[in-house]
Amino acid sequence: MAHTSDELIPTRATLIQRLKNWQDQASWQEFFDTYWRLIHDVAVKRGLTASEAQDVVQETMISVAKHMPGFKYDPAIGSFKAWLLNMTRWRIADQLRRRQPQAEYQEVTDAATAGESPTEAGVLHALTDLEKLWDEEWEKNLLEVAVDKARRRLDPKQYQIFDFYVNKEWKPERIAQAFAISVNQVYLAKHRVTEAIKQEVERLKKEMT
Repeated sequence: MAHTSDELIPTRATLIQRLKNWQDQASWQEFFDTYWRLIHDVAVKRGLTASEAQDVVQETMISVAKHMPGFKYDPAIGSFKAWLLNMTRWRIADQLRRRQPQAEYQEVTDAATAGESPTEAGVLHALTDLEKLWDEEWEKNLLEVAVDKARRRLDPKQYQIFDFYVNKEWKPERIAQAFAISVNQVYLAKHRVTEAIKQEVERLKKEMT
């Protein structure tokens, strides 16, 4: 059953305030569920292994937790999105610096000329255009989180109809037959789920900034 109130999805400022309480496991779980995939995917696309990316996720979450007691969320000073990017950037750099100096980087020759170590050159290369990648993955993650939140708030049958129609690309007639409903009901379910996802996207755009 869909809910119209905002109580299930607090504002980002409210969530951050609740994260100051280490014992608030529900809030920390919400934070992890919302951002872990974003951090992981950005790390992997910047050349880290799956294991290293998992470490980045864990260490970023720990770093966020350590900063929470004194953290003040003020959008006028800087966005939460940019703040989390910086946290992630530092952890990615840490992982790259832990690698052996003899690891192969494209800029090794240039680095030698510039007086930089191969390791540091590789770190700088991996962090090039990180903001652009972060923005791209942020939008992708936002949609995935919105779909997941909408799915959990909607009638399971409606979402299943939507999934068969949009993701599995079944014909409306086939879906209608499988669920013993009319074709119009298939279109209606698709419309309702699509609108619910759009609402979640807009809500998250206001919260995840």
